[in-house]
Amino acid sequence: MEIDDYIVADDRRLVELVLAGDDAAFAYLFDRYRDAIRRLFVQRLCGSDDADDLLQETFIKVYINLNRYRPDYTFGQWIYTIARNTFIDYVRRRQEEQPIDERFAAPASGAPTPEESVINLQRRSQIEYYLSQLPPRYRRLVEMRFFDEYSYEEIAVKLSLPLGTVKTQIHRARERMCRLIAEGERS
Repeated sequence: MEIDDYIVADDRRLVELVLAGDDAAFAYLFDRYRDAIRRLFVQRLCGSDDADDLLQETFIKVYINLNRYRPDYTFGQWIYTIARNTFIDYVRRRQEEQPIDERFAAPASGAPTPEESVINLQRRSQIEYYLSQLPPRYRRLVEMRFFDEYSYEEIAVKLSLPLGTVKTQIHRARERMCRLIAEGERS
């Protein structure tokens, strides 16, 4: 096959080629998904050096299990599931390596555990990213409602808008943000 043929081939075609013994097709699949999967690991690990190891482990699993791929799902969904499960296994292995007294020790205070802090930080950074993708008026409404914890009535008064308009625009902002999150998970 010519290079151009690999570039324009869809994922299903590349999977067929790999299963037929064409290793170059797998290189193109790897190139298509490498950056997105690596970003996923970097975000979840807060930039840990383990991201590259997890990326490699994920693609080894993809290669070994490629014959199990079914086109009922997009290839991106399938590979994301493998990446997510690889990350879960990684977290479990790390927990098993901890001494048992540290693993089950309750936090001394109501403060979040280190893992909870990392998860909260990751969620916050993801929310901030998707929030930055919203138009300014929607971003402002979401921040006022969910971060500053204003009631709908307080927002209406502060922005001199009818209450119905505030509710409608917040609803639209939430829908748009959910769409952005869903699209981000697919890519």
